[in-house]
Amino acid sequence: MKIGIVGAGAVGAAAAMAIVVGGRARELVIVNRNRHRARAIATDMRYGAPLSPVVDIWDGDYEDLASAKLVILTAGVNEKTGGATDRNDPQGRLRLLDANVKIFSEVVPRIAQSVPAAPIMVLTDPPEPLIDAARHFAGHEKVFGTSTFLDSLRFRVHLASRLGVAPASVDANVIGEHGTSSVFLWSSASVGGAPVREVLAARGISFNEFCAELEKEVRQANITIIEGIGASQYGVGMVAARMASMVLRDERAVCPAGAYTARYDVTLSLPRVIGCDGATEVIWPAMSKMEEHALERSADTIRKAVQGSLGSYLR
Repeated sequence: MKIGIVGAGAVGAAAAMAIVVGGRARELVIVNRNRHRARAIATDMRYGAPLSPVVDIWDGDYEDLASAKLVILTAGVNEKTGGATDRNDPQGRLRLLDANVKIFSEVVPRIAQSVPAAPIMVLTDPPEPLIDAARHFAGHEKVFGTSTFLDSLRFRVHLASRLGVAPASVDANVIGEHGTSSVFLWSSASVGGAPVREVLAARGISFNEFCAELEKEVRQANITIIEGIGASQYGVGMVAARMASMVLRDERAVCPAGAYTARYDVTLSLPRVIGCDGATEVIWPAMSKMEEHALERSADTIRKAVQGSLGSYLR
């Protein structure tokens, strides 16, 4: 099966590498406005590809996306270039929205024209409002994004580290916005099936203080990475490759993913069933009243951003 990647920046290249190394597809085509860059990335990876399951990797143009079963969209201005690396900025990744909506207005119609039946997975920040933009520009609903899947993995890794257990033993999710209004579902977070609150109490650890410190670590993880290497790319690339497998294999696996949510009339990241049509049914998580209110505030934050940036395109 064939995957297309549109955008060959740091995130697009990382996603391509994860797909090739994992043998997630039989064919991978990279499309980029600078085709020389796409060709260089494809050529470089092609030399190492014989060490992995067979994947044909090459550069192309939009018409070469035809027959793809999934298109991964990473084109756009990143956090460092767009000035979204201030830890104290309440806008966070939303600062990139206007510039990236303009890019999507040019790119997404060309994707939809070349491969109208394929789901589109959005990795560009800020993903939730950009998923709404892509839905509009593509003219269909098979648009979703990695959104808070990576935040959830960061949540689990930091929890596991602090508690001295393996991350695979932790079940914890972040929902809402992949940004400053994200919601940590502490009420359902567990370690080996035991609620995190009970584990902390048994160890004599203050729950509120623990939560505040860990949330700060997770929320600022991307900025720490950007300060070191210029872009947060490898984690999201690995997440994209895993979700691509869910789509191509029609796995019906459940993970946090961003997609339009009718209940809130905006795109939010929630646990969803991922299969050949992208992200479909929401599996509503158990939430405390405080978490429900926080999700409503997150939805309102995204809704206002969408209305502000997409208004001129919708008129």
